[in-house]
Amino acid sequence: MIINQANLGAIYKGFRTIFNQAFEGVQSDAERVAMSVPSSVREETYGWLGTFPKMREWIGDRHIKNLEAHGYTIKNKDWESSVSVDRNDIDDDNYGVYNPVVSEMGRSSAAHYEELVYGLLPLGFSTLCYDGQYFFDTDHPVGNGEVSNSGGGSGTSWYLIDATRAIKPLILQKRKPAEFVSLDKPTDENVFMRKKYIYGVDCRDNAGFGLWQLAYGSKQTLSAANYEAARAAMMSFKDDEGKPLGVKPSLLVVPPSLEGKAREILLNERNADGSTNTWRNTAELLVTPWLG
Repeated sequence: MIINQANLGAIYKGFRTIFNQAFEGVQSDAERVAMSVPSSVREETYGWLGTFPKMREWIGDRHIKNLEAHGYTIKNKDWESSVSVDRNDIDDDNYGVYNPVVSEMGRSSAAHYEELVYGLLPLGFSTLCYDGQYFFDTDHPVGNGEVSNSGGGSGTSWYLIDATRAIKPLILQKRKPAEFVSLDKPTDENVFMRKKYIYGVDCRDNAGFGLWQLAYGSKQTLSAANYEAARAAMMSFKDDEGKPLGVKPSLLVVPPSLEGKAREILLNERNADGSTNTWRNTAELLVTPWLG
């Protein structure tokens, strides 16, 4: 192939098409547990965290809830993935061998949000959230007492989520969507000095912790008894005034190693002893490899 800007432009367009097809072919589960928040600056501060809007009987003046300035901040991060194409492969009309790599770049870019969000959950046992406690902790301050959204334990972690609301337990902050780019001009250093044409994708975003009240994390054995305890704990959560939050555990999130146990609890009609499985279909099951 004659190497000129017209042909290089055609190669870029072809790679971009392959990238976009792979990107659009991935259905992400990230926003099942994370609320998508657009970002326009380097970092965003979420002062409203900790406030649960609830209806009350209107007697006298409105009861105005101030949005507490907790100062929980999420800073956007830069992400990229790149591949170089040797000039000889273009010269020999052999650049098609890079198509699978570009396709995988599109797939991984689409899965980036899932990796970001679900990779955050295990960190919740050791990372502070808006109230100054670990996201999954035994002593979140509520009113005059303390509330636990952690089952404790030391095994493989699993998570119960209320995914029924517009507000989610995690935050997916989007500053700049994935963009396919290139360095393919003769004057680019990588081309002039190393005869390499570079194609890649980059984006800016990050994820952080939202409302702990909508999630429960446990490292106890995933059993019917511990699943029942997690559900009961979540549904008993109250606000600072002692009123129920109406939390509805709707999604059980597990790594592949716990899929079998999760299916026994949520999908089997009968228990091992032949009795009726009372927990069947009480939540949806989501198995994700990003939990490790």
